[in-house]
Amino acid sequence: MDAAGIEKNPRDFESQIIKQERKCRDVVVLIIFIAFWIAMIVNSSFAFNKGNPLRLTYGLDYKGNVCGNRHANPDLRELELQYWLNPNQVYESGLKHSQLKLENAKSICLIECPIPSDDALNWVCDYPEGDIRLSVDDWIDRNFDYFEFLTPDMRNSSLQLQGPCYPVIFPSVNVHWSCQFIARASNMSLQHWEQMGGVHIIEDIRIDKSIHRSINSRSAVLKRYVADVGKSWPVLIVCGGIVPLFLSIVWLLLIRYFVSGMPWITIIIFNVLIISTTMFYYLKAGWIGNNAITPIIGEHDPYIHIFGREQSHLHAVAVLMTIVMIVAVLSSIAIARRILMATSVLKVAAKVIGEVQALIIFPVIPYILLAIIYMFWFSATMYLFSSGQILQNDCKSNCCAYDLGSKRVNCDTCCGYRIHYTPHISVSILFHLFGCYWATQFFIACSSTVIAGSVASYYWVRGETSKEITFLPVMSSMNQLMRYNLGSVALGSVIVPFAKFLRSPFESIRRRLKGANITTETKIAKLASGSSRCCLGCIGWIMKSANRNAYIMVCWALGYVVATLFFAVVEMSIDTIILSFCQDSEEHQGTAQYAPTLLIETLDDQNDKQRLIQGSS
Repeated sequence: MDAAGIEKNPRDFESQIIKQERKCRDVVVLIIFIAFWIAMIVNSSFAFNKGNPLRLTYGLDYKGNVCGNRHANPDLRELELQYWLNPNQVYESGLKHSQLKLENAKSICLIECPIPSDDALNWVCDYPEGDIRLSVDDWIDRNFDYFEFLTPDMRNSSLQLQGPCYPVIFPSVNVHWSCQFIARASNMSLQHWEQMGGVHIIEDIRIDKSIHRSINSRSAVLKRYVADVGKSWPVLIVCGGIVPLFLSIVWLLLIRYFVSGMPWITIIIFNVLIISTTMFYYLKAGWIGNNAITPIIGEHDPYIHIFGREQSHLHAVAVLMTIVMIVAVLSSIAIARRILMATSVLKVAAKVIGEVQALIIFPVIPYILLAIIYMFWFSATMYLFSSGQILQNDCKSNCCAYDLGSKRVNCDTCCGYRIHYTPHISVSILFHLFGCYWATQFFIACSSTVIAGSVASYYWVRGETSKEITFLPVMSSMNQLMRYNLGSVALGSVIVPFAKFLRSPFESIRRRLKGANITTETKIAKLASGSSRCCLGCIGWIMKSANRNAYIMVCWALGYVVATLFFAVVEMSIDTIILSFCQDSEEHQGTAQYAPTLLIETLDDQNDKQRLIQGSS
């Protein structure tokens, strides 16, 4: 059987290509794949019903409302920043053995973070209701201050830090949509507060660290990463979808017409992009220049520096990109000699693409299908990560606050709110992530299989048309895929990437032992060689079982999905031509009978041919 699943008659191999009765394979796996996606839809429906993407970015006020939610009471559509009213509660929540947690400290939603006045005492008051007859818009216009309208009881309660108005003693800045206090009290504001008879306000670094610790918790950082995907969807569509699509098509056309120079141009551009990306991470990490990323949103005092967990991640990525850059540059230098032979084989692939021109446009089909799936998947991801119920905490802390509705200080319901996730949410998220991986690999595999079938059809008829092979090989290969191979592709798209990943280190060990050319093998060498061969045999068996319908796959990173679909046209063309050549040579005692003339001329050198056959084995 050739690389496209076309059967050849051993008795009359040179004169004809015949068909064999075929049937669907791995039907059970295909049924599992369909059932899996039905479960994905059900899982996503749960997410759309229970989730709210605003929860990924914004905090909760003391009423359980999500800041920025227009459906809250009151309307919070412009009030996106979470602000903690009582600085003493924030301090207490930072104590090691305190029963008061920051999520139970009273907070409201504001448009901007308050700052102390230089010559007076600023106030931030609770949402207006009850006897405070102000609309939310009027409250905002007054900078959240209606202290002058308070009754004597309300003023006395406010001086006890029980509201409804609270003094602005500490400056604060917008850190990821939460107002983080700077533990540097305003002397003028503090003096006014003390002159009015206000209770003692504690000045301590814990008032800073308590909020900082909450903002930089692992769960908060993960939510922000997911939320960033939703916020940057225009950039993702343009830079992650449209631009790669255009550049990939241009790249294929250049491969077709400028095949000799394209390998070198591609390598140079790749290295330039890797180096540029690394320098960009250096810039954002603050290692070069003055444009380091900061967790503070909006304008702020340049002397205020706040370190976020994302910056640590950025430093780690910068180090990783440095390693990738070094490996990429050194690898490019090391493969320079091999590119000369690869260019010759690439000319054959370019000729195939020129003859079967539908290969240039075909990747658009899986691209569109994947685009639709990704839009659905990303939307469901944001809702899934934010799914859950907002419930009031069962706290044991001693806290009291003035209730404008009941016109008294209330100490019974001062506990804050938090999002309670269902026990199976972790499983749902893992299931959802695996669904994206399987779908991506499945469509890449389908694309690769169609390309391999089309190129193999071209090879085995020496580039000529035949009654046995459709005039449009791409359509014929798609038909074969839909009728016979979907189950095998569904199976292979799960197994083959893992098998190839595991196979690489064992293959490296085997080649090193083989290249050592040791005349007398030690027991350790024999054991290592035998072990690697055994592991390779097991992995090879897995891959063979997944490849029984000529499923040829090169598994690229998910981040290059769009480019993969188009680059696979050239890559799969080369792989299929090489495999077909090897099969042709094996069937005819070392002399290929169906190879294109250009390929035969390229491989006239016996050493080149031997290296090619060994490299494909």
